[in-house]
Amino acid sequence: MTDGAAGADRRLRRARLVTLVSLASGLWTSLLLPGVGLAREPDALRLATGAAVVVAFAAAQTAVLYAAVTPWLAQRWRRRFQLGLAAVAALSVPLVGPVAAGAWPTWAWLGASLVGMTPLLFRPGVAVVAAVGCVATSLAVAAATGGPLGTHLAVTGGVGVGIAAVNGVQVWFWDLLVAARQGQEARARLAAAEERLRFARDVHDLLGQDLTVIALKAELAARLAPVDAVRAGREAAEVQRLAGSALHRVREAVHGYRAVDLTEQLAALAEVLGSCGVRCTVVPAAQELPAGVATELAAVLREAGTNVLRHSRAGWCRIEITREDGVATMTIRNDGAGGDGGPDDHSHGLRGLTERLAAVGGTVRTRRDGDVFTLTATAPVVS
Repeated sequence: MTDGAAGADRRLRRARLVTLVSLASGLWTSLLLPGVGLAREPDALRLATGAAVVVAFAAAQTAVLYAAVTPWLAQRWRRRFQLGLAAVAALSVPLVGPVAAGAWPTWAWLGASLVGMTPLLFRPGVAVVAAVGCVATSLAVAAATGGPLGTHLAVTGGVGVGIAAVNGVQVWFWDLLVAARQGQEARARLAAAEERLRFARDVHDLLGQDLTVIALKAELAARLAPVDAVRAGREAAEVQRLAGSALHRVREAVHGYRAVDLTEQLAALAEVLGSCGVRCTVVPAAQELPAGVATELAAVLREAGTNVLRHSRAGWCRIEITREDGVATMTIRNDGAGGDGGPDDHSHGLRGLTERLAAVGGTVRTRRDGDVFTLTATAPVVS
């Protein structure tokens, strides 16, 4: 996963948690307010069965809310949660409807919760029909139990529509966030695919003509071998030379493909950190670094960027590269690394970088001062 993807996923998780908590705050209509009716019910059996159904209703509602903000949840679990809510809602009519009959609109509050859930369960047209059905059921309960029709209509219809509007807007915003994240991932995959196609075209252009000539030369050498061994030998030598030349050109192309532009990586990391709310300052080297040194430092930069995003709550980050006395030094400092919020010398990433730079005569050192984490990498610059 790239640094930018890690930061985006972290923000998406936070948004999901906020959306779920906000949606769950509406559970008061299915727990607290029906609880008022339960408190007013004198019959012990009716109180016990009504309380059990109210608790089951709240649990089923919570499961549906969880499914609404969990796009990776399997479809079969969504159906099970929805069927569970439907079953408990149907059961609640005969068991909760008579609770505190005439004294408190107990089932009307469950009906308001059901109306509020309709945007999460159905398309707009079907949601309207389902909401009307819930209101009609509430009025039927009022008529059967002697409750006031106006109160049941106001609670199930008025409060329910308000909850539905709030829930619908929250889920709409959540869906926009998920769609935006999926769009970012799709663009990243498309960019990678385009780069692979570009490289494939480059290799095809490099090898196409060479392989055609090699094939023709090899065929000619095979035909000449029985009649003119000397000329066949010359053609075979030419085939060998062409093959070596083609191999050299392919290696150069692969090396260029793998080459790292440290300046571009610095700019990309600064942009990623900025998008995640981290103020990033970059001080590049006064002199351009050789390609080999840039490649080694770019590996350190990628690991450090990952650490800043995953292992800290950084508010700022400073990246400075210097070149002095034949040594290139990159220093990366960031705050928000207090407690267990930052990597240490024993992390796999840093250990791997230490071994990698040691192979070329470089070093990787880390230091923590309070909540400020510093990573310093050096690599020798060979003139």
